[in-house]
Amino acid sequence: MDEHQLTVIVPVGPTETAWLALLRQIPDPWPIVLSATTACPPDLPERVLWQTGLPGRGRQLNAGAARARTHWLWFLHADSELDAGATTATAAWVADRERGLAYLDLAFQNDGPWLTRLNAFGANLRSRCFGLPYGDQGLCVSKPEFDRLGGFREDLDRGEDLDFVVRARSAGLKASRVRGMIRTSARRYRAQGWLRTTWRHQIQARRLIRNARDHGKLPGL
Repeated sequence: MDEHQLTVIVPVGPTETAWLALLRQIPDPWPIVLSATTACPPDLPERVLWQTGLPGRGRQLNAGAARARTHWLWFLHADSELDAGATTATAAWVADRERGLAYLDLAFQNDGPWLTRLNAFGANLRSRCFGLPYGDQGLCVSKPEFDRLGGFREDLDRGEDLDFVVRARSAGLKASRVRGMIRTSARRYRAQGWLRTTWRHQIQARRLIRNARDHGKLPGL
């Protein structure tokens, strides 16, 4: 297992196509696992592995991680956009250590209300001050640590990323900011309303953090 190489893992919904653009942002020769619920499309690049399984983001992320053969795992959302320095900074970060949990600064794409800039500011502030990034910030973790933590919970409809980060913190795994920007879609805020979506996310986050702390006491830690 190459301790300086990583596998990019992307959960793919049945109607998603944004991952096509994301593939072009991942440098060779990093392997990519697309963990989906549908049959493999034709003409995938050789380095891309299409994993077909049952639906559920936590389940799909775990299935993708199980196929990885590298020391590092980088979990990205299908609609993620990486700035020019994000992959270089992430590669430098993993080359400098054996364990850890990394994330990027967050920004929203221009497909939703401008108020999502406040959400991005809040997410970045929370991550730096409290070490609690979300999955749309591109979580990077070593495979041994991921396995030790038991991966993502598969019984959650939403928030498996924050739950994982809280459990990682309870296990002594510090979240580190990598210098780079990752952009994610704001279409949910446009479709469901900025205030309503923001409020719902805050309530869900509080509940998830509390529950994750209860599950964070792992054997042997």
